[in-house]
Amino acid sequence: MERRCWLVKTEPESFSIDALARVGRTMWDGVRNYQARNYMRDGMRVGDEVLVYHSNASPPGVAGIARVASAAYPDPTAFDPNDHHYDPDSKPDDPRWLLVDLAFVEKLPALVTLDGMKQDPALDGMMILRKGNRLSITPVEPAHYDHIVAIGRALR
Repeated sequence: MERRCWLVKTEPESFSIDALARVGRTMWDGVRNYQARNYMRDGMRVGDEVLVYHSNASPPGVAGIARVASAAYPDPTAFDPNDHHYDPDSKPDDPRWLLVDLAFVEKLPALVTLDGMKQDPALDGMMILRKGNRLSITPVEPAHYDHIVAIGRALR
């Protein structure tokens, strides 16, 4: 079976790797980009490896590791008018937005910063390093995933 790896962005003020460590498993809700939704729907499978990236942080970077813990299913926040992710055009019988559950694996001993990744030739081609990429979920080559995890464990 083909190994699949992903990067998911989160703002640490909203939900950090430490928050994921506390809860253990959570719905990765509120994704409102069609391409990111399609990655969850069509690409992510239970057991896939995930880099958890803190965006809108100082500095931004990969903070930890998770695993995909469920198949994609409808995002319930899209149906809740009291939720800031509510989408009146998404219906329970015809959901527009999906999510997967993520399970905590590990907080990396050191943050692998965006600047550090940009300067590392071993990470050339990573989607997050491309100019203008703003997707909250992107596929990651297994070699890139392994390299980032090794850096995060080695930096301590």
